[in-house]
Amino acid sequence: MPAPARNRRMARLSRALGLPLTPKAEKYFERRPYPPGEHGRARRRNDSDYSVRLKEKQRLRAQYGIREAQMLKTYKEAKRLEGLTGENLVELLEMRLDALVLRAGFARTIAQARQFVVHRHITVDGQRVDRPSFRVKEGQTIQVHTKSADMDPFQVAAAGGHKDVLPAVPGYLDVNLEGLQATLLRRPKRDEVPITCDVQLVVEFYSR
Repeated sequence: MPAPARNRRMARLSRALGLPLTPKAEKYFERRPYPPGEHGRARRRNDSDYSVRLKEKQRLRAQYGIREAQMLKTYKEAKRLEGLTGENLVELLEMRLDALVLRAGFARTIAQARQFVVHRHITVDGQRVDRPSFRVKEGQTIQVHTKSADMDPFQVAAAGGHKDVLPAVPGYLDVNLEGLQATLLRRPKRDEVPITCDVQLVVEFYSR
């Protein structure tokens, strides 16, 4: 999909879900903070419980840019673990390789992070990994491959070029941005993960 069309699609999705999903979408969202379509400005009737839960699930899924099948699979895994299912769900999503590439500041958006992984620019403990869904373990180190580090997008990242649009690096990551290297120190905690979501509503959606 060409960049302009992709940007428009993400802007529409951002407005539909009520949160900016990319830096460019944020600019569109600021200008038009209402849902897309001819009825976007109209006062909306009260949403049903189902639609509220569905929207929250879609918001979470969109922030990680994953398909429904991946989301459902992760939810089922989270449900089997000890502790609160919603918190487990976010922790598992956050330990995806593409999510951590974004959190470390190596990419500007989750889509770009996924592209970097798919194109084999990212290593885990020195081994190339091309699966965005790869689950990074505590203590493992993520790094841009030495043959890729001189590419313009990574040089921009190493110089801190994404700090204006990304949240601060969370406490579960130890990042050497100039070296394009990051280590997952421990499992993320829900309140540290920079996403917008009421995870209990997501759990209720899947538990219905």
